[in-house]
Amino acid sequence: MNFVILAILIGAYLLVDFIKKKRARSDEDIIDINPKKKLKLNPKFLWAGFMALIAVLVFFTSFYTVDQTEFAVLTTFGKPSDSIIESGLKFKLPYPIQKVQKLSKETFSLTLGYREKGDQLQIMEAESKMITGDENIVLADLEVQWKIVDPIAFIYNTSDPETILYNATSSSLRTVIGSSTVDDALTDGRTKIINDIRENLIELSSHYDLGISIVNVNLQDVDLPTNEVDAAFKSVTDAREERITKINEANKYRNEKINQMEGEQSAILSKAEGEKISVVEKAKGDVAKFNAIYSEYKNNPNITRQRLTIQTIESTFNGARLIIVDDSGNTVRYLPIENIVPKGVE
Repeated sequence: MNFVILAILIGAYLLVDFIKKKRARSDEDIIDINPKKKLKLNPKFLWAGFMALIAVLVFFTSFYTVDQTEFAVLTTFGKPSDSIIESGLKFKLPYPIQKVQKLSKETFSLTLGYREKGDQLQIMEAESKMITGDENIVLADLEVQWKIVDPIAFIYNTSDPETILYNATSSSLRTVIGSSTVDDALTDGRTKIINDIRENLIELSSHYDLGISIVNVNLQDVDLPTNEVDAAFKSVTDAREERITKINEANKYRNEKINQMEGEQSAILSKAEGEKISVVEKAKGDVAKFNAIYSEYKNNPNITRQRLTIQTIESTFNGARLIIVDDSGNTVRYLPIENIVPKGVE
């Protein structure tokens, strides 16, 4: 837009200069009979040229296009509209009455501790060097991916939102690293550090109302300033990973044994439950049998007593050899009763 206005101004300047030169040539070619009389320009020609310039200015500053990958904010005398302009060919009042500002919808990347210039990587040690909570020096590199979600707030709420975002990112990183131990920063505490940085950065960007959204936070590298200390911490990390592996294997073995014992326990309990039910049912049967005998005993106690006596004798002397004696106690002749009574006959 500024290029178009500059071209129009240059065209107006060249037109005025052309008119002056033409007027000068006319003054040289015409014999001045009356010295007081000068060549006069046609006012209609000047007005026509001026109106043509105005028409060109209005045409080039009234139509604009908005791409689908862009935000567009329309301002009238410097005051932004409440809504965002949709994509397509649009019309507005000529500059400087209305003006359009365009912003990209792409995801931007902000790095802390390094800069990417083409294929080269430039280390910014002053940005990445910081002190942990246990007073150790580390070098931390951070990448923040963000995008614009409120273009009006991004343009008008602050004078330089990208610088504010950079300072907020540096503050968040140093705050979280400064409250963490070097062990956490170098080993298994990185996930918590990244989450804390993201939450802190989202809170700051919302507090300053930058009109942006934090898409992702990546803690690229956390290193120690000397190779010797770095090697020692890597050894500690390897030992810690091995310890975690051993713990996982032990937990796996324990779970297998627990499952096996629980299975055996369930089998024993099931067997005991079955035996308990069997004993209970047998006892119920004995009780029912006793109750039946008792009811018969009440009806005729003598018969029941004799029957029980006979059954007791049968069970007691079952399979015994019988010897008949007389009242005097002398043994009588042998009588092989077991041969007389057939086997199986009671």
